[in-house]
Amino acid sequence: MSRTSSGHSEPHAATPDGDLLRVSGGRVPGLEGRAAFTFAAPHHAGLPVLVAVPHAGRAYPASVTARMRDPLASQLRLEDRMVDRLGRMVAQETGAGLLVAHAPRALLDLNRAEDDIDWDMIEGGRPDHVAPHAPKAEHSGNRRARSGLGLVPRRLPGTGEIWRGRLPRAELAARIAGVHRAYHGFLGEELARIRKVWGAALLIDLHSMPPLRAAEGEALAPQIVLGDRFGVSCDHALMGRALHHLACCGVSAAQNRPYSGGYVLDRHGQPQRGIHAVQIEVCRSTYLDHRLAEPGEGMGAMATALASLVRTLGAETARLGGGDSLLQAAE
Repeated sequence: MSRTSSGHSEPHAATPDGDLLRVSGGRVPGLEGRAAFTFAAPHHAGLPVLVAVPHAGRAYPASVTARMRDPLASQLRLEDRMVDRLGRMVAQETGAGLLVAHAPRALLDLNRAEDDIDWDMIEGGRPDHVAPHAPKAEHSGNRRARSGLGLVPRRLPGTGEIWRGRLPRAELAARIAGVHRAYHGFLGEELARIRKVWGAALLIDLHSMPPLRAAEGEALAPQIVLGDRFGVSCDHALMGRALHHLACCGVSAAQNRPYSGGYVLDRHGQPQRGIHAVQIEVCRSTYLDHRLAEPGEGMGAMATALASLVRTLGAETARLGGGDSLLQAAE
């Protein structure tokens, strides 16, 4: 397995590590030498699956936390707290590739389009060449800046403004180049490589969510919400297999409500080209402590359940790509 830079503004470097290949790329502005993301995968993966964790980053530059009105509360609410640990356990159990963003969501939200910017929070405001509220057509459904949760989050419901002062335009540009473009450039390359080998590829975009209430007529609240942009980002067979598998395992699950996925699925999910993408939201109470802040007793059980799901979806993806013989050989 090899990786090459494709000319993105922030190249990545691959390092052999025994049976794994590790890749680091991008940079966190304000943290000298800190990569924006890392990737690890077996040299000969047994599944056509990439697990990505975009919202669990905890590499906070001091200059960023100093501008936060309430750093601890904002970090706790913005982060998919410790879901990267779940991702690592799943990758270890399944052999799937794992991409983890280290740049925190407070710095830049990787599940938003590059132009989804609230210019009122940027020094100098909106540039003259940028039309007001005119995101790219293919991502207009994700426009979140006006709600306070755009490319750089501005405010949180019930909490208010996150930041003191405005963000310099040069710093915004550095975040976009060093984090957003680097991460998504690598992710696109890796999914294309997996598809080339297997005939199909599956992106599992792993997130966590606050505890939900049970829907009307349902006895249990969802422990997992699966999102496929209402059938757009993956083959219907994958979602059907996922829901059936979770039901057989006794895990309560919902589809697309209240989370259907966002920019990541819009950009990378291309089932007509053999690249499928599913968002998985895991209830934080299932794997964190009672404060929803640190790993809890349920971490291992949830990792095992997710690993089982990933193996099932990996096998279905291989089938979609005509790779049953490759999967059997790997087993």
